[in-house]
Amino acid sequence: MEDNRIIRRTLKKKKRRKWVLFSLLFILLSFVSYTTYEYFAGKNAAMEQVDDKSNEMNEKYKEDFKGVDDGLKKTNVLLLGSDSRGEEDPRTDTIMIGQYDPEKETAKLVSIMRDSYVNIPGYGYNKINAAFHFGGPELLRQTIKENFGIDLEYYAIVDFEGFTEIVDTIAPDGVEINVEKHMSRHIGVTLEPGRQTLNGKELLGYARYRYSDSDFERVERQQKVMKKLKEKLVSFSGVLKLPRMVGTLQPYINTNMETSNIISLGKDFLLNPVDDIETLRIPVRDKAWDAHHEHAGSVLEFNETEMRQIIQEFLNEE
Repeated sequence: MEDNRIIRRTLKKKKRRKWVLFSLLFILLSFVSYTTYEYFAGKNAAMEQVDDKSNEMNEKYKEDFKGVDDGLKKTNVLLLGSDSRGEEDPRTDTIMIGQYDPEKETAKLVSIMRDSYVNIPGYGYNKINAAFHFGGPELLRQTIKENFGIDLEYYAIVDFEGFTEIVDTIAPDGVEINVEKHMSRHIGVTLEPGRQTLNGKELLGYARYRYSDSDFERVERQQKVMKKLKEKLVSFSGVLKLPRMVGTLQPYINTNMETSNIISLGKDFLLNPVDDIETLRIPVRDKAWDAHHEHAGSVLEFNETEMRQIIQEFLNEE
């Protein structure tokens, strides 16, 4: 009698285990199916807007890029805004280093002034944005390593059209910005002073505006825009919409990051959002001076050893 009860209890436990395993498997398969569907739904819609030439160029960039892990369990990404306008070898309009530390849940952003006068391996001294023109993201990676001692594992390139699409995807209702002054010249839109909500095209114009401003103010606006987009990204209806968002944005971003890495990083970022993005501008404003060289034009010069120490302390602090 007692033996029968034990046998029945054992059978019930086995049935419960099987039911639990079946339920977990069903949930896992459902999640994978949902993720795959959402990703390709977003990607297929976006691919209609992207030409094959961009894909061919990215394949070349990916093949050449020799990313290096910094060894500190942090992810360092070379972020580039490219003004292609149909050119074969465009220069970069924006150069940034984005760093995410999942253990400390911190994010940092370094903006490197495009007129910074640096040593480009194999080409000598020139503006840093010339490195991309000469040899794409790989030569720019080498240039940053040579001058600042920072290792970069990944790169991501966004052109103007791509930036507009990204903003409108992350923030379909727009991004609230306090516009400092009237802006219209050479940016394709007209912005008036005051707090207002900008769409992707308007936000791009705000970030690019330079007339009557120094490049320092322009970089400050770019960092301000990145912080605003971070806020929108974190509040983007959570992890469930992440796959579709990645699928939608991927065709507009040339990168060597695999889709699985992007989703994994995005998931960590959404589940463990950072309070704020720490920012640094290189060169530091009061430690740089204007200069002119016949082959490069107007440039920003600085003490290389001092600037190398500043950026390393900022990104590599324990």
